[in-house]
Amino acid sequence: MQEVQRFNKVLKSLVLLGDIIILNLLLWIFDSLLGHRSLFEYSMPLFQSMALMSLCYLICNIRSGVILHRPVVRPEQIMLRVVRNMIPFVLMVLGLSYIFHFECISLHRLGAFYVVLIIVVIIYRLTFRYILELYRKSGENVRKVVLVGSHENMQELYHCMTDDPTSGYRVEGYFEDAPSSRYPDNVLYLGKPKEALEYLTCNVGKVDQLYCSLPSARSEEIIPLINYCENHLVRFFSVPTVRNYLKRRMYFEMLGNVPVLTIRREPLELLENRIVKRGFDIVCSLLFLCTFFPIIYIIVGLAIKISSPGPVFFKQKRSGEDGREFWCYKFRSMRVNAQSDTLQATECDPRKTRIGDLIRKTNIDELPQFINVLKGDMSIVGPRPHMLKHTEEYSHLINKYMVRHFVKPGITGWAQVTGYRGETKELWQMEGRVQRDIWYIEHWTFLLDLYIMYKTVYNVLRGDKEAY
Repeated sequence: MQEVQRFNKVLKSLVLLGDIIILNLLLWIFDSLLGHRSLFEYSMPLFQSMALMSLCYLICNIRSGVILHRPVVRPEQIMLRVVRNMIPFVLMVLGLSYIFHFECISLHRLGAFYVVLIIVVIIYRLTFRYILELYRKSGENVRKVVLVGSHENMQELYHCMTDDPTSGYRVEGYFEDAPSSRYPDNVLYLGKPKEALEYLTCNVGKVDQLYCSLPSARSEEIIPLINYCENHLVRFFSVPTVRNYLKRRMYFEMLGNVPVLTIRREPLELLENRIVKRGFDIVCSLLFLCTFFPIIYIIVGLAIKISSPGPVFFKQKRSGEDGREFWCYKFRSMRVNAQSDTLQATECDPRKTRIGDLIRKTNIDELPQFINVLKGDMSIVGPRPHMLKHTEEYSHLINKYMVRHFVKPGITGWAQVTGYRGETKELWQMEGRVQRDIWYIEHWTFLLDLYIMYKTVYNVLRGDKEAY
């Protein structure tokens, strides 16, 4: 096991060394193309640029910048890790350049440099990963594994380790009360779980990892295995049997001294993320309501009043965060009718006023919801709030429908900018919307919110055929 760990440390160092070489080679190439002026004006010579950027790159990548050495990793994960770590690198370089008054020649040229750097580093790392896979396929740099137990989850674990010969795992065999049909016939049966300790003692240095799925009721057999592994450089992994009925990624947390598995990770459960999102909502809603909204209200309000009798605002009870009901505000686009709380708007809805189509297609009808945002009932970005009738109906028809109520509803959302906007004529359309809402909850970032806002504005300017 120590040899594998040392190999991986060397591997990470080689990858970072290659990255630094690529970085400096590209700096030299750009310097030559720009007439020996570097990417920064005369105040920073090429050598200083190389030293500064190499140091920043190492700081941003030395801890978690390299993942291609892991036994199981997909190409897109390697690519995303490069892009993710490039963001703080760029910000750090620009920040230090500003502090020390290094003038950038051109942001366009600097941007082009970073794009080329990302592409070349990705190609380099994917090539490195391919070579590593060939090396592991030959039987080198592998982790020797012993399995204890044969539950369904252990069967799945075995196939994850062995179906791909480049994963870097080699299963030596398994322990179970009796030979199990869950494993292929060619997997060696090593004996009963109580015999595992003797096997490890007789094979010191020949086992790197032990995976155990015995139930906690057999703790008298499990604890000696843990103690032995901890004292003999064997990594012990407990495989929870919860995977027998939950076929999805789980997340481990500690509640006091008690280990807990949670079904999903929700970034907005963290206080700092909620503060960022709420602060952004307050600032944006205040700016909009104090500047553009009064003008829009006068123009749209007059048009609504002229087109049909009734109030300027249409308000309706919607389902909000944690299932709480709230009054959602919109500019009225339909004539006052008794079906407003039960019937969805359709493309050729006869209830629309003369200007109803226009304000719905341009999303103007949604603008009063900035009042809801300021009040705290809604956020600018989040799952769209549904009518109470729809919440009641779909919560019984669609699995996990209520998960979308773990966060505040939004004026716009991930589902709306990815094709699931407007009338839901069939059940699959609402299922697709719910799936995207849950994805948003699990993958929230502030940058994702900004991207959704950009896509919303882009779709409005382009014209959204589902807006009616």
